[in-house]
Amino acid sequence: MSELLANHTSLRIGGPAKKFVRATTESELVDAVKAADAAGEPVLIIGGGSNVLVADEGFAGTVIRVETKGNSYHVDACSGGMITVSAGEDWDGFVAWILGKGFAGLETMSGIPGTVGGAPIQNIGAYGHEVSEVIARVRTWDRQKSDYKTFSNSECEFSYRSSVFKNNPGRYVIIDVTFQLRNGEMSLPIKYKELASYLGVDLEARVLTSDVRKAVLALRAAKGMLLDTNDHDTWSAGSFFVNPVLSAEDAAKLPADAPRWVQEDGRVKTSAAWLMENSGIKKGHAHNGAAVSTKHVLALINNGSATASDIVELAQAARNAVKDKFGIVLEPEVQFVGLAL
Repeated sequence: MSELLANHTSLRIGGPAKKFVRATTESELVDAVKAADAAGEPVLIIGGGSNVLVADEGFAGTVIRVETKGNSYHVDACSGGMITVSAGEDWDGFVAWILGKGFAGLETMSGIPGTVGGAPIQNIGAYGHEVSEVIARVRTWDRQKSDYKTFSNSECEFSYRSSVFKNNPGRYVIIDVTFQLRNGEMSLPIKYKELASYLGVDLEARVLTSDVRKAVLALRAAKGMLLDTNDHDTWSAGSFFVNPVLSAEDAAKLPADAPRWVQEDGRVKTSAAWLMENSGIKKGHAHNGAAVSTKHVLALINNGSATASDIVELAQAARNAVKDKFGIVLEPEVQFVGLAL
């Protein structure tokens, strides 16, 4: 019996895999990739399956689910902790563990679904901080050279929701990630207005990391961004589109009340959710088995019977609405397998 990929994605959508492998150790992971490559088989690597939309036809190759576990950390009295974590570890479980050990730097990224190995690919981030701020190095298996390759932070070429790994899809299989984290109970500066308001503090304030985690989890839950088996409103791939980063000239054309975050290079990031809502996309809007979440317009959800094409058609409608109203083409944050926008 083929393994249905719907059982391994947060959207609960996806047809069968031709071959399905669970890799629980580093050697199992590398051996599975080498075997598939030697056989000329297409390979799909998945972790938590939280950022992927798989076609209803499934995947005509080898799907490798990374379930490697383990971590090690070395604490330096001056610089804090260097923590190396296997790619298959649950991201939020790792964040909770590390905060419990007295390290700061990941608190705003609490509650993000997925695995540690997926974090550097997307350069995940939330509430004003990105994981690239605290990654020291990423160890990978280079499928092109059939050898290990370790990337320093600068070699990862991190940018907003992107990296060298995302820009070379499929080439590098992430084995483990090393984080450099600060000792201490106080958070990184609070840079996000919504979070600062919830905590009752000014922007740039530092608060207890445990308080930040509680606040972030509460905010994510209110937006349906914490996975819940019993709540279809959370059967999503998180934010479907990335926030557009515009030239200063293009940003100036937006309405005065459009959100704006000026970037270091002078470009301006705006809100994909704001653009959608102001293009007529409504929370709860349904298309066949798919819908816009009732809690957060950026989350496209599976109401229980959605096909991959239902999600794609809904995403296309949202994208067209924004393009027609503002002339901005939204780019998906979700990885598509066997289909495209």
